[in-house]
Amino acid sequence: MKIGYARISTRDQNLALQVDALKAAGCERIYQDVASGAKTARPALDELLGHLRAGDVVVIWKLDRMGRSLKHLVELVGNLMERKVGLLSLNDPIDTTNAQGRLVFNLFASLAEFERELIRERTSAGLTAARARGRVGGRPKGLSPQAEATALAAETLYRERKLSVAAIAQKLHLSKSTLYSYLQHRGVEIGTYKKSARRQSSAPVTEIRNAAPFKVATILLTLRIENNSKFVRCKKRTIEHIENIYLEEYAAKRRPNGEYELKVPYANDKELDEAMNELLSDIANDADDRHCFSESEARMEGTDRHW
Repeated sequence: MKIGYARISTRDQNLALQVDALKAAGCERIYQDVASGAKTARPALDELLGHLRAGDVVVIWKLDRMGRSLKHLVELVGNLMERKVGLLSLNDPIDTTNAQGRLVFNLFASLAEFERELIRERTSAGLTAARARGRVGGRPKGLSPQAEATALAAETLYRERKLSVAAIAQKLHLSKSTLYSYLQHRGVEIGTYKKSARRQSSAPVTEIRNAAPFKVATILLTLRIENNSKFVRCKKRTIEHIENIYLEEYAAKRRPNGEYELKVPYANDKELDEAMNELLSDIANDADDRHCFSESEARMEGTDRHW
């Protein structure tokens, strides 16, 4: 079965040319995305990959419609070949259903590996030359004197428990993620305070969740974090930070499909909306502070409510 995939970068462009060509090539189904070439999130492509079966052929207008980069394209096509799915590009000499097309693709894969090796060699040579001149890369260890003073003020306000986390961050002109980082630097445990601050109560979290007026919603969170560019390597650290700071307070568990299962206590729908909107905003701001791109979506299990 031939399955088409078409993509344009902006809504000002038109998918008609690609769709017509894919129909002419005999595609029975066509998936369409509107997303920039560098953007990770491509819902239609993800759906297509999930519906493929052995023997299918993915048909595209050009190679740049499918892959964000040569490396990403090589990974995608390698995955397709493992699943015995072919790839046909209408305007490139690529058809992995035959030997000639596989040969061309393998050349692309070799070029991608060669490019990565060159980058490694240049980076290693640059670091060696810098060390020989007494220069050591990386961020300075610890905080500057000004940052230390701010961290101390944050700890003092936090321990007083008179202001919410958002109010402390606003007072010190910090983002919430930076505030949490400062508190961690000072060795402050933040989980219980965050929960009590959001409920405007000093009661333990277990008591709040078991209190009669509160219900507990099962929230399924889909989270995607990517580095903003090839020069940034903060993805793993950002995910760990979000899990430890923002998701831990909701007893987050990772499901086999990658979704996070959260237990969110709430008194009414308005409070639940506020809690979820605040959580998604915190995640987006944290990722942005760490030079990462984020996409998050939450839905309440068993209902049609989503954020």
